[in-house]
Amino acid sequence: MIDVHKYAKQFWRDGFIHIEDFFPAELVNLYNEKIIGHFGMTPKFAHTDEFIEKSAVEVIPWFPQREGVTCFDTVSEDETLRTLTQAILGDGWYEQYSMVMFSKQGTVGQAWHQDCAPTDPKQFNINRLIYTMDIDQETTGGQTMVIPGSHKQGLIPSLSADFDLSKTVTLSPKKGSLVLLHGHCYHMVKPVTGKYRVSTNYRVAPKGTPENITDIGIYRNMIYQFSTASVLEERS
Repeated sequence: MIDVHKYAKQFWRDGFIHIEDFFPAELVNLYNEKIIGHFGMTPKFAHTDEFIEKSAVEVIPWFPQREGVTCFDTVSEDETLRTLTQAILGDGWYEQYSMVMFSKQGTVGQAWHQDCAPTDPKQFNINRLIYTMDIDQETTGGQTMVIPGSHKQGLIPSLSADFDLSKTVTLSPKKGSLVLLHGHCYHMVKPVTGKYRVSTNYRVAPKGTPENITDIGIYRNMIYQFSTASVLEERS
């Protein structure tokens, strides 16, 4: 068992944690096989052209548990992951959904953003990301970049505002890694250079957080609502 209290403290300090070798190779190999079987190598984009152009996000989602792919329940039921989540969020936290994110070769990844609005510091989601492949500059590209402590800094700066990248950390998770990321934390995904890039996100939220907390995403150039596929605000 990992030291969950150490990792919980680190999470609240930095807004993210990265733990290698969290899941066994047998499980992540099975997941990767299911993921590639679903997507193939040339899936169509799911978002509107306007969103892709404005957000610079070229990621295609899949929600396997909603389609009855029961093997994806294994991560949800993992005792160590649940204990770690409990240590971070306390009583009353709940699971939202699992979402596989697929990026094709040559796509731009994801621009700097926050997964939910930092209006209330007590209302947010946590991305619990598992990796079924190595993510590194040499073979895939698509590393995640985060700014430690940015989950406490409010709205991500607009394009016209100063944006300090000097403390940026680049995460290169290996197969079997777990990354937990606060929804208010500033983060982005670098362009994909390999054949493809995938990660699977088991989102959770603390007690009292609305289930649609991630319906509104915050980007440097806009605030976007996914349920209506509309730009709520242009940010200069």
